[in-house]
Amino acid sequence: MAVLLETSLGQLVVDLYCDEKPRTCTNFIKLCKLKHFNFCLFHCVQKNLVAQSGDPSGTGHGGWSFFKYLYGDQASYFDAEKKPKISHTRKGLVSMVDNGSGQHGSQFFITLGDDLSYLDDTHTVFGYIAEGMDFVERINDVYCDKNGRPFRNVRIHHTIVLDDPFDSPKMIRYPDSPPSINVSTLDTRLEEDEELDDAEGLSPTQVEELKIEQEVRTHTQLLTLIGDLPDANVKPPNNVLFVCKLNPVTTSEDLEIIFSRFGEIKSCEVIRDKRTGASLQYAFIEYEKEADCEDAYFKMDKVVIDDRRIHVDFSQSVAREWQSYGKDKLARIQPSSESKKSRDVKQACLPRSPERNSRRNYPSILIAMKIRKRNIVL
Repeated sequence: MAVLLETSLGQLVVDLYCDEKPRTCTNFIKLCKLKHFNFCLFHCVQKNLVAQSGDPSGTGHGGWSFFKYLYGDQASYFDAEKKPKISHTRKGLVSMVDNGSGQHGSQFFITLGDDLSYLDDTHTVFGYIAEGMDFVERINDVYCDKNGRPFRNVRIHHTIVLDDPFDSPKMIRYPDSPPSINVSTLDTRLEEDEELDDAEGLSPTQVEELKIEQEVRTHTQLLTLIGDLPDANVKPPNNVLFVCKLNPVTTSEDLEIIFSRFGEIKSCEVIRDKRTGASLQYAFIEYEKEADCEDAYFKMDKVVIDDRRIHVDFSQSVAREWQSYGKDKLARIQPSSESKKSRDVKQACLPRSPERNSRRNYPSILIAMKIRKRNIVL
């Protein structure tokens, strides 16, 4: 007196209380033989409570009893068998869903938790999972929407009656094989064998752009995890220029004088080797306004300064963003002592060019003299 259910999450064998609940078990077994439950969704899953199925419409408002096939629509539901009472005391019990009038149709649920005895007054336990309890754990972990509907469909694919102790009415013909149906036409949600395809309907160019975007997002998250970025959503500032291919003799002061013609500069620094002080031949220039930064970008790229044709681009560095998150990269690199940590933090926060404040407001005639003195081609 058992039934095998083949579902999206594995197989389970349900043993039935045929002696205690003969009418309920007759209804369940005969519906299984009629393939009534084939392709039925588990349309409502409540974690640690119940997983409900048995409604061919998948809405929770449908389903009918086996006795409808014998006596017509007036027998769509049958009265619940209240005695003997079997309590909802543990997970893995199979119980009929009450329709609100003390009657049952075809909907049933499987308990996903213990001590659910408050369900005893309205619902009827008629079986239990004898094999396949891992199904209970799996369906209890599925992701559902606010109504309890799993985002990825969980279905009963097939039912096999292992033992039927009840006589079969002669007017009922049971199908020899399960009906064939395209489940994709039943519902718009993902089936267990389907995967999301973000590239569906996109052109090859759009697919390539999507792939690059996903790679960038992955790399960004990785850099955040290992501590090289303060936040996955951090972006480089729009008012900072990156200048490279500089002549080693070009100083921060020189660059600030040249680039200040486009607008007020907040900071200008030629990056130098910490030990030798030699120029690394690139610099960062921060403008007060983004519009001034864009103007300098369009007009200063490939300009010759000190016999070198420079390259100008927008900065992609987020080093300064660490300060807004209360982090400092130098302070995080294994300080040997508190004094070393404090010293590193102070060095990181110091102005990079001590002389820059003294040259912030050069008279225009001095700027012109400086430009003529150096070999600058605009």
